[in-house]
Amino acid sequence: MDGAPPPASPAGLSAYVAVSQLLGLTLLAATGAWLGRYRGGVAWQGQLQFNVHPLCMVLGMVFLQGDALLVYRVFRNEAKRSTKTLHALLHGLALVIALVGIVAVFESHRAKGIADMYSLHSWCGMAAFVLYLVQWLLGCGFFLAPGASFSLRSRYKPQHIFVGIALFALSIATCLLGITEMLLFNIRDSYSQFVPEGILANTVGLLLVAFGLVVGYVLTRDEWKRPPLAEELALSMDFKTLTEGESPGGSQ
Repeated sequence: MDGAPPPASPAGLSAYVAVSQLLGLTLLAATGAWLGRYRGGVAWQGQLQFNVHPLCMVLGMVFLQGDALLVYRVFRNEAKRSTKTLHALLHGLALVIALVGIVAVFESHRAKGIADMYSLHSWCGMAAFVLYLVQWLLGCGFFLAPGASFSLRSRYKPQHIFVGIALFALSIATCLLGITEMLLFNIRDSYSQFVPEGILANTVGLLLVAFGLVVGYVLTRDEWKRPPLAEELALSMDFKTLTEGESPGGSQ
């Protein structure tokens, strides 16, 4: 019926999404507190430029990427096109913020005469960013831009979903490597003595893991997947007919 209210979210979904957001915002606050209290703060010029890097990577490659993945679970009753667009925009914003963080670390290293791209953290980080960019471009090409056939989209969709979750996990792992590397560079001699900076940075790492686990749990619950709306099923059949030459009642 046209006047019928939209179906309610599945039991437990809203609670887990709320927990993920609480963890994500706490993660951002803890990262800012670490950089502000123990690393001098954040600035684009001078000695503090490096600190732009961890802040941007946590914000872009973890928090916003995680939220972009949750879009299809949260916006269950909105038009599919609107949900796709929001999904793409959040990923695009995450990429822009991550790029700012990458530029900051390269410029900081250049100013201080530090070598680039030699550590496992830098290798994983660059791989994650490049693959994330490729994933975003392919997603826009297959699912937003006109031209891709129904069968091509259907074949690519499982790979798109898997790579998206894998890149989210890789981004979190890379951040954990970066935290450890940063602590060893700055407080190597006192880290083992449970100094406050080490405890706070370790807490940031635990929050990264917790955020990733909650988001991953929401994404992998089959009963929490976004169900197709009735009009979307009709549009999908029409789209398949136009792109594959198949009649709604026939077979290929």
